[in-house]
Amino acid sequence: MSKIRMNTEYRNKFYNRIKDVFEKEETQEQQAFLQAREDFDNIQKSTFELAEQVVERSYPPEDVATLRVFKKKYGDPCDVVAKDKCFYFAHNEDVDDEGENKQTSSHFDFGLFGNHNGNEYGGGEDSDQFAHAYFREELKEKNCNPDIIAQQSGKDSNPHKTKHVDMCNKALGKSSGYSSDEGTGITRQYNDSFYADVIGTSHCRSRAIACTKDEYNIFLQWRSAKAKVVSTHQTWIDSIMKQCDQLKIGLKAYRYLSEGIELAKELGIELDEAELVRTNSTGLTIYNPSNLANMIKGMKNKNQTREDKIKARMEYQKQSVN
Repeated sequence: MSKIRMNTEYRNKFYNRIKDVFEKEETQEQQAFLQAREDFDNIQKSTFELAEQVVERSYPPEDVATLRVFKKKYGDPCDVVAKDKCFYFAHNEDVDDEGENKQTSSHFDFGLFGNHNGNEYGGGEDSDQFAHAYFREELKEKNCNPDIIAQQSGKDSNPHKTKHVDMCNKALGKSSGYSSDEGTGITRQYNDSFYADVIGTSHCRSRAIACTKDEYNIFLQWRSAKAKVVSTHQTWIDSIMKQCDQLKIGLKAYRYLSEGIELAKELGIELDEAELVRTNSTGLTIYNPSNLANMIKGMKNKNQTREDKIKARMEYQKQSVN
């Protein structure tokens, strides 16, 4: 094996290829995350069906229908029915220190970016991470990084993190405003399955909907299942990042390409040295003499028309692929 010296480009190739393998390995951490996501799917539908039943006890469908008739007849003064996906549930079965009944209540948001902690005014970073983890494969297909929040855990906010979080949220169609949080695209499609009719024009907190303690505990279990998707995703990505940190240290110390090839082989990854040498970071074959000569000639032809340059570049790319 030839003694080709390692450089930054080769190190990046090794790192990205091996990291991709780490992400696809069926580890305990990966399986725990996938199981948590599946468990959440199983509990989500049944919990919302229960939420609909609880909501309809307070706001009977026949009353909702009557009020819609009044709205049609009298307009805005009777506009008191709306669809909502978040609800303030409460029960009175707990007792205080003096043995008196007390109200136990919390906010439950069935939306994709809903909170995990009962906070009516937004879920924060955990909510973003849930949405990214839940639709991880879809975001990967859109060239987004759904693991960015987990990868940056414990670090201060920075432009790199903000850029990728924004890309993920945009790809999912997250709304930027609380007053219009239905979203678009994937977010809207997800949210549309979890709306129920409520009566009243005020916010959730001032219209607590009565439920039993058993029902309330089911809502808590559902919220815990949602939070577990985030925690298992974090644990999985942490395990990958620990491996990647060691990988970076090792690759930085390697002087020759052969050392990287040996490392990959020991990890069960087949990498071809000729391909690594033959391609640059974009994957185009540039060391082929004909391709390289055409590229250099293209740089020198300052008098070429724009059309000629485009034609030459397309021909170069075609040759590179072939």
